[in-house]
Amino acid sequence: MLSTDLARLYRVAPRVLVQAVKRNSDRFPDDFMFQLSVEEFKNLKSQIVTSSWGGLRRATPYAFTEQGVAMLSSVLKSKRAVKVNIEIMRTFVRLRRMLATHEDLARKLAALEKKYDAQFKVVFDAIRELMKPPEPPRRQIGFRQD
Repeated sequence: MLSTDLARLYRVAPRVLVQAVKRNSDRFPDDFMFQLSVEEFKNLKSQIVTSSWGGLRRATPYAFTEQGVAMLSSVLKSKRAVKVNIEIMRTFVRLRRMLATHEDLARKLAALEKKYDAQFKVVFDAIRELMKPPEPPRRQIGFRQD
């Protein structure tokens, strides 16, 4: 997660969050947190497609791993920080469960494909199509005409 997003969740200014992290830098090794390069930040901004995203800034944002987010609760000691961290950790757990379930399902499907012959290929293809995540709806550009 980016420092700017975390700051918004914790209801602190991004510089306050970064300051707290820098004061406790020994708690944030490279596998807990890193600063995006200028090129990475440009790529991220281009994917968001909003020219003003991120606003004016002197430095690129920091990216926190799951462990880095967990460590934030020890340096941001407000009640809000604790509650936000609990919810973020629960979200990470749910994501891991979903990924594990999806991987397990894909593995079982592959085993079934090997077991049965080509007559079921259509069925397996249909199941794989159903396993794909839905595409997000696209916003229409222009004016509606009724």
